[in-house]
Amino acid sequence: MKYFVKFVVVTLFVLICTDTFAEQKIVVLDLKVVLNNSKAGKGAQDFLKKSFTENTKKFADMEKELKKEETDLLSKKTVLSKEEYTKKSDSLRKKVIDYQSQRRSSLDKIATQRTKYRETLIKETDKILKAYIKENNITLVIEKKGTLGGNPANDITPIIVEKLNKEFPALNLK
Repeated sequence: MKYFVKFVVVTLFVLICTDTFAEQKIVVLDLKVVLNNSKAGKGAQDFLKKSFTENTKKFADMEKELKKEETDLLSKKTVLSKEEYTKKSDSLRKKVIDYQSQRRSSLDKIATQRTKYRETLIKETDKILKAYIKENNITLVIEKKGTLGGNPANDITPIIVEKLNKEFPALNLK
């Protein structure tokens, strides 16, 4: 109930302000589209997908090798002495632990890169958006996912994507 009252008060305040200041300009921006459809965003996605695919292939090969080694060791269990079997078993465990840590660190690296690239793109988009707001006397920019409807002419997403492509065509991918 408390939140409903706050919602009603804020809504009435916005409506009153909207009527009072008829020249206010409210636009909508779909940040997800800006990040995914800009040249820099597509480049980052392609780089991360390629990196993920390469790592997946590399770790699948390593996993096959470890499974082969495990089945080979199990088949020789009766032939090998107890100490030798234990020694090879411990060696295999160490390899498996190393494989798991390498895989985990590789996935963490990709996640970190994704976050870094996203933050960089958002910062650049924010600079462009602030300049656009100032140039066009815009009062309020609303995220598109938070709106239920509106005039498509108020959607500035394509304009921001175009400006981002011109001013920031690529990320420094490593």
